[in-house]
Amino acid sequence: MTAPDAAGRAVGAPDHWIDALPQAVLLTDAGLVTRVNAAAARLWGVPQERAAGRPVLEVVRRHTLETLLERGGELELEVTGRTLRCTATRDGTLGALIVEDVTEHRRREAELREATAVLSHEFRTPVAALRGVLEALEYDMPRDLAQNFVRQGLQETERLARLAEDLAVGFRPTRARTLPLAEAFARAERLLTADLNARRASVTFGQDHLVRADPDKLLQVLLNLIENALKYGPPAAQVEVQTHERGTWIEVSVLDRGTPIPDTESLFKAHTRGRAATGQGSGMGLYIVRSIVHGWGGQAWAERRGDANAFCFTLPGVGGIG
Repeated sequence: MTAPDAAGRAVGAPDHWIDALPQAVLLTDAGLVTRVNAAAARLWGVPQERAAGRPVLEVVRRHTLETLLERGGELELEVTGRTLRCTATRDGTLGALIVEDVTEHRRREAELREATAVLSHEFRTPVAALRGVLEALEYDMPRDLAQNFVRQGLQETERLARLAEDLAVGFRPTRARTLPLAEAFARAERLLTADLNARRASVTFGQDHLVRADPDKLLQVLLNLIENALKYGPPAAQVEVQTHERGTWIEVSVLDRGTPIPDTESLFKAHTRGRAATGQGSGMGLYIVRSIVHGWGGQAWAERRGDANAFCFTLPGVGGIG
C-alpha cells in the first residue's frame, strides 16, 4: 500500500509523464508548491524534493509569476536572453503554472519580419526597371533599340524570379560557385546602364580576381553599393570600384566623391539612413549588404579615403587572374 505525500498524492503513483514534458510545470495548493517537474527544477534551479511545500515566491523568485498564479492568465518574460511564455490557471485553492521557452519561435518571427523588409527593398529596383522598360516600349523606336529594352526587361524578370524563390523558401543556403569578379562587374554595369546615362555618370572597375560566392548575392551587394554611390555622390561623377588582395580574401571597395559621412557604422543597421538621404527609402540597403557578406564569412564596412567615401566588403578569393 502506498502512503500519501503532503499533496495528498499517492507516493509512487504513475505521474512520471510530467517530467517528460519540455515545458516547466509548477503545481500549487493554497499558495504552496506541491509539485515541480524536471524542466521546472532546471529552470529555477531548485531540486524537486526541496520545492515541495515551499511558498511559490521562494521557488520562482519573481513577484510577477507569483501574481500571475494568484490571478491566472498569460504573459511573456525576458529572462537572461530567453523569452518565456508563462500561463497560469486556478481551480479553487489549486493552481498550475506552465512556462514554455519560446525564444526560438520569436527568433524565427523576427527573421521573417527581417526577410520581408529585405525582400521589399530588393523588389523595388527590378520593378522600377521593368516599369521604365514598359514605358519606353510604348513609343515607336528602331527595332534594335526595342530589342535592347526587351533584353533589359527579361534580365530584370529573371532577377524578380530569383527574389520570389527567396520569398518562397526563406534564405536558402548560398548557391556559391567560383567566378571571376569581372563577370559580376559586367552584370552590374549592364543593369545600371540606364541610371548611369540618366545621371551622366560613369563607373570603372578594378583588377579581376577569382572569387567564391553566390553570383546573385554578389550582384545584390554590388548594385546596392554602386546605386548608393550614384545617388549620394555628386552629379555626373565617376564611381570607382577597386579590388585588392588581402591574404586569401579579396577586398572590393566602391568609392564616391560625396561629402564625408560622420557615422558610417550606424548606416549598416536596419532601417537606418544617412543624414543626407532624400526621397523615400527603407534604410535597409547597407544592412542587406552586411547580412549577405557575413553569410559568406566576409566583412563589410565604410571609411573615408582621401576625398572619397569607400564602402568595402571582402569575399573568399581563389587566386588572382591576369
